[in-house]
Amino acid sequence: MLDQLKETIIALSTAPGVGAIAVIRLSGEDAIQITNSVFRGKSLLQQKSHTAHFGTIRNDEGEIIDEVVATLFIAPHSFTKENVVEISCHGSPYIVQRLIKLFLAKGVRLAKAGEFTQRAFLNGQFDLAQAEAVADLINADTEASHKAALNQMRGGFSEQIKNLRAELIHFASMIELELDFGEEDVEFADREDLKKLVNQLLSVITALVSSFDLGNVIKNGVPTVIAGKPNTGKSTLLNALLNEEKAIVSDIAGTTRDFIEDEINLEGVVFRFIDTAGLRETEDKVEAIGVSRTKEKMKQASLIIYMFDLKNDTLTEVNRDINMLENLGIPFIKVGNKLDEAQADLYEEMKKDKNTLFISAINKEGLEALKSKLVETVNLDNFKTGDTVVTNIRHYDNLVQTQNSLNAVLRGLGDNITGDFLALDIRHALRFLGEITGEITTDDLLANIFSKFCIGK
Repeated sequence: MLDQLKETIIALSTAPGVGAIAVIRLSGEDAIQITNSVFRGKSLLQQKSHTAHFGTIRNDEGEIIDEVVATLFIAPHSFTKENVVEISCHGSPYIVQRLIKLFLAKGVRLAKAGEFTQRAFLNGQFDLAQAEAVADLINADTEASHKAALNQMRGGFSEQIKNLRAELIHFASMIELELDFGEEDVEFADREDLKKLVNQLLSVITALVSSFDLGNVIKNGVPTVIAGKPNTGKSTLLNALLNEEKAIVSDIAGTTRDFIEDEINLEGVVFRFIDTAGLRETEDKVEAIGVSRTKEKMKQASLIIYMFDLKNDTLTEVNRDINMLENLGIPFIKVGNKLDEAQADLYEEMKKDKNTLFISAINKEGLEALKSKLVETVNLDNFKTGDTVVTNIRHYDNLVQTQNSLNAVLRGLGDNITGDFLALDIRHALRFLGEITGEITTDDLLANIFSKFCIGK
């Protein structure tokens, strides 16, 4: 790892393909010197940090490859805290390829996925949670996901974790001190104060753990299954929500035999709609497979839109389906379709339930109320108040492990166990908290995290 940090790395930092400009980034101790060896213009070795310089880049034969602007970031005042050069060239894949090949011939090597950000972390630019937020920020596609990633990158979440860990370290050190004086039966760490601290830490950590459901929605969207009997208008609703003919619509029952998926952004939340095969008993083998898969998708969903047919369904059938959904334990929205052709009895009976919505998917009537209900069900109010929200599954797992360790400390205090066993559980809690911010890491952990980044970041 340390040997690799001494090497100068290079990668294309803009998206591949034809464009007005492309930006090639170099980072490493020799980045400026190597660039200067092929750059014709001002001597880059004599320039200040954060300055941009026009010139040409030429090969060893003196041939001009391109006119470029070289921007300098001199260590430690750069993203990686190393010498960094960003070369803005014309956005031709041919030019980019020739420039990178030229630098490779000068001893530079291609950067691995996420290696620039990994170097920034290893050089102390930010902690591991902030580094992971860089990737989340790049991939943010809604206002909510952008806000969550930006808050984490700016250290909001990390600060909370570090404060929790610092408070726990004090008591850990007191208990460790007791172990050094084990034969003298002294107690440096007041057990009541420790109990009070652990309860305080648990209240904060429990809130962070609980926020993950919301964080997962913000980051990954809401898998939303549209379910109901055949011919209730599920595919028509999908088309109406997407405002395009995504699904085949037919009067023939059982047209949809597999999943049709697409997504829309509603008030900063991405809903991933999944149109499914109709729920019914069937002797058609292909349709039966589709129905079976529908039931599996419903179990995996975060939200279900249950559609029933106001024109053809009976109250008994609707109540039977609702009972099945309640037993499933997944939030669902009841939607009566074909309002323009509704049976009076079924409509009046279902209207008694204030949580039931009524639409005409084919006429696009009632869709705005449905969209509002979808957003209301997700409930972003807590996030909008500025609370820290956990969006990363690795952080969530470490927080749960911390929670378990702290609960073990409380049980130990209640059972009056000896300091060495208390110290063991506290050490576990400190380790799991430290892994979140990278105060405790392994090469395998870092390789796994940064391999998910794009090349050039």
